[in-house]
Amino acid sequence: MSVPAPKGFSRALAGIPEGTSTGEACGKRYAATRTVFNAGRSTKLVAEALDRSDYISLNYYDLAAGARLAPCEMPAPKVIAFVEAYRADRAVQS
Repeated sequence: MSVPAPKGFSRALAGIPEGTSTGEACGKRYAATRTVFNAGRSTKLVAEALDRSDYISLNYYDLAAGARLAPCEMPAPKVIAFVEAYRADRAVQS
């Protein structure tokens, strides 16, 4: 189920490097992969804690009716907190 994306979410999501990167969020280290589709109108993000204790997965859609966030089988607040907190330290691959 999708929900309206909160203000500033698209900017935070775009700040995560496209391709695969490593970084930190919410006190854990992650490998995150951000893939952009449809000329930038949709994005998929998958991240896994390096210690395998957490997993994040979401789709984001930039629609004419407004931006929508579709977390994959997890609460929207969890993916929002991750995207807002994630700080990449280096790109692994593009």
